[in-house]
Amino acid sequence: MHRRTDLRPEPGPVPRPVLLVIAHGSRDPRHAATVHALTRRVRALRPGLAVETAFLDFNAPAVGQVLARLYADGVREVVALPLLLTRAFHAKADIPAVLSESAALLPGLRIRRAEVLGPSPLLVAALERRLTEAGLDPADRPTTGVVLASAGSSDPEAIAAIAETAREWRRTGWCAVRPAFASGTSASGFPRTEDAVRALRAEGVRRVVVAPYVIAPGRLPDRIADGARAAGADLLAEVLGPAPELALLLLRRYDESLAAAVSRPALTA
Repeated sequence: MHRRTDLRPEPGPVPRPVLLVIAHGSRDPRHAATVHALTRRVRALRPGLAVETAFLDFNAPAVGQVLARLYADGVREVVALPLLLTRAFHAKADIPAVLSESAALLPGLRIRRAEVLGPSPLLVAALERRLTEAGLDPADRPTTGVVLASAGSSDPEAIAAIAETAREWRRTGWCAVRPAFASGTSASGFPRTEDAVRALRAEGVRRVVVAPYVIAPGRLPDRIADGARAAGADLLAEVLGPAPELALLLLRRYDESLAAAVSRPALTA
């Protein structure tokens, strides 16, 4: 009878890289609470996947702190996912800088950078969910104008992405979809939320609604809401928050990052 002499344990499954969701952060406590609600939904959608949350500013824990803790716990591969809708300054400068700093301090830690969330049909689906939850009847789409209200950016790539989202969304049957910023900037060419609402009214649009194209509450989302009310919008949707579509999108970006691992090397020390 053959007896096994090698008593080493059978190799187990290779652990999946940790998903590190990086949010901007805010002094407004609603911001962090919303981000944590979203990451809880991500964990519920994919049990067994380790999901961590970090912030660039204002809130704890910081990105470097989370990465150092994971490294001390033996983690050697992380997918860093910016909780951002467009590729603007934070995605192009702040996040790469903090990840590079951590990679230099933690030898052997592989950090893969996932893409930002937008553009995506899942974001449009989340926007429509919020409008429906706010009371909009889908049958009213042909007579409704939507103000797609973002926080604001002077980055040309981000501005173009928001404009394209508005154009694509308009093609699904809305009377109009106009991009706007919480604070209008000459660089973007986008009006403020209240000015976009008034412009649609002046064009004779029967019903004008405001859909905040932001993830979590804070100062700029509050400015969007104030503008919508001041201009008399018929309906104001909530921020995207922990919408199911947003949680699915985070997992999609995570999976895409792993699928691209062969062609896009990870950051290492």
